[in-house]
Amino acid sequence: MNSDHAAYDVLVAGGGNAALCAAITAARAGARVLVVERAPIPYRGGNTRHTRNMRVAHEAGNEILTGPYPVDEFWEDLLRVTDGHTDRDLARMTLEKSAELWDFLYAQGVRYQPSLGGTLSLGRTNAFFLGGGKTLLNALYRTAEGLGVAVRYETTVVDLAIENGRFESATVEHDGQRELIRAHAFVAASGGFEANIEWLTEAWGPAAANFLIRGTPYNRGELLRLLLDKGVAQVADATQGHAVAIDGRAPKFDGGIVTRLDCVPFGVVLNANSQRFYDEGEDFWPKRYAIWGRLVAAQPDQIGHVFIDAKSIKLFMPSVFTPEKADTIEELAEKIGLDPAATRASIDEFNAACRVGHFDHTIYDECHTEGLEPPKSHWARPIDTPPYYAYTLRCGITFTYLGVQVDRSARMQMADGAPAENLYAAGEIMAGNVLGQGYLAGIGMTIGSVFGRLAGAGAARHV
Repeated sequence: MNSDHAAYDVLVAGGGNAALCAAITAARAGARVLVVERAPIPYRGGNTRHTRNMRVAHEAGNEILTGPYPVDEFWEDLLRVTDGHTDRDLARMTLEKSAELWDFLYAQGVRYQPSLGGTLSLGRTNAFFLGGGKTLLNALYRTAEGLGVAVRYETTVVDLAIENGRFESATVEHDGQRELIRAHAFVAASGGFEANIEWLTEAWGPAAANFLIRGTPYNRGELLRLLLDKGVAQVADATQGHAVAIDGRAPKFDGGIVTRLDCVPFGVVLNANSQRFYDEGEDFWPKRYAIWGRLVAAQPDQIGHVFIDAKSIKLFMPSVFTPEKADTIEELAEKIGLDPAATRASIDEFNAACRVGHFDHTIYDECHTEGLEPPKSHWARPIDTPPYYAYTLRCGITFTYLGVQVDRSARMQMADGAPAENLYAAGEIMAGNVLGQGYLAGIGMTIGSVFGRLAGAGAARHV
């Protein structure tokens, strides 16, 4: 094992948006920074590779954002989706500081574009990155390297020396060789444990075997486990995370954002027994799409099926996979492995309960069901216009919320109640401080950027 005696001031573990915001901020403060990224260059960046946008508070629209999104509205949206399961002080600070992110990222070379269409309707609330997450990453890496930040790929932190809440050194491994790296401060920005099926199974039981992982296969949570074992305080629980309903034909890992299905508000969702199990029109899709992974995970065989008809097929952003199609409900049910008679009965029951008024998927319209359990609160129209279409749904895990507890400076808190001296965290590894449950489209990137900047600034103060 080689020894590197404090050749760097700040060691950052992880290579996504949060890690790079930390590295850039620390480097601009004069620190010598090393980033260790587990993935090879083509797959660098963790789940940031798959992102498209970031939710930001702003008082007025601009040439791209279509209107204001005040902090108070952002706050109400967050409380609604988390049902109040959030650290209110940290969450409120995050939303207030999100107003700085448009300009901060622009200064690092990131550019924006008008929002994409489809049912997410985020043109007012979210900043979309020109070229998506991978282009954002390229801009941040280019800026970081221009500031002198060193980056080592295919390098994993395998051990940490922490004494009384103080980081002393990290042992990293590359190509089978281990090396000791000392630094004045450490930033953990290495994601959650969603790609660790064994850990998911500990939390979820056998159902986890049927989960698909939307994001990177490199987020296995070893660093998170190390930190918790070394006495860092834990936040959130292992069953909470950003889990959405994705196309059942998606790959086991790394399918990304294109596997998400946005058709649920326009249809009827049945489980393997051809039964509805939740209100498909409860709220706008950006505020509800992230609960559907958990809903599907709770169904038999962790599977669901969404049925729509010809009226709705062009109202949402299509999946990367073509839906099943048939001229009758019975034929369609048979194609996807459901009992035709039971499926027909459920669809007929839904159709009979629909009270259709003026349909408008951009507002809380008056199309709803009566006398049906569960109800469909909005956008309820009979499934009666052939051809009929169906998608199979599975639970897609984006990232997990179990993580390390932090304070307003992104400093980790120890299990004994004391703050760590020079240990910081940003991104998914600490997102559970803000997201106790639920999700709001684009807020993962918000948390990563806000706490990345805080962590970088805090770490640099130790130089």
